[in-house]
Amino acid sequence: MKKTSIKDVTFIGSGNVATHLALALHAVGITVRQVLSREYDHAALLAARVGAQPIDSPERLAVDTSAFILAVNDDALFDLALDLQLPDALVIHTSGSTSAAVLKPISRHFGVVWSPQTFVRDLAMDYARLPLCIEAGTPQDEQRIADLFATVTPNIHRLDFEQRRWAHLAAVMVSNFGNAINALAQGLLQAHGLDMALLQPLAEATARKISYGPLWPQQTGPAIRRDSKTLDAQRRLLADQPQMLQLYELLTDLIQHHTATP
Repeated sequence: MKKTSIKDVTFIGSGNVATHLALALHAVGITVRQVLSREYDHAALLAARVGAQPIDSPERLAVDTSAFILAVNDDALFDLALDLQLPDALVIHTSGSTSAAVLKPISRHFGVVWSPQTFVRDLAMDYARLPLCIEAGTPQDEQRIADLFATVTPNIHRLDFEQRRWAHLAAVMVSNFGNAINALAQGLLQAHGLDMALLQPLAEATARKISYGPLWPQQTGPAIRRDSKTLDAQRRLLADQPQMLQLYELLTDLIQHHTATP
């Protein structure tokens, strides 16, 4: 285990991100001291997994804890910034699209740890491969955050706020939009008695393309081939689904624009 000056942490929030980060830190010997959630039952479920104390009120926080990780949605971050006073602790939020400076009213020691990863509460993860992007108000606090999470993964990236905002947008496109398109494809298959497992090898092969280099040169399909007969036939299949047809047209145009011969 790598060395860190932070010996204990408290989680504010008990959702998917809090669950996985708490489990990851607990697994490498970091004490998870408390879990705070407005829903006590939710706090208790996570606390039981990491040997922590569940609480449902900020007034019960152990303020001498080394670090507080605020794994809550962005709106709640702004509310907490008005309610919490933890001037001596390192306070860290997990948002991809909110400045670290939102934590300034809470503590002079503040920062961010954000992962471009999708978290599912009860789905096991290989934390050693987890990418974590960090930032802090000072170089010293950034190093403290890096040292803390280096106990979990070597995959640490130092991103400033502007870089993190763009990385978050790209992650939304890869994960959230990608999953939505896969869900639409699944619906098409199911409507015609087919199973999504048919396309799983294709989905996995497509994901592996990321490791092969630039992606536009790896583009395949009827749009890049300018296969007008196939494109028109597929448009007709979607004629009674205007949103799907609109998406098909937009993506076809994008592919043809980005792969046009100079």
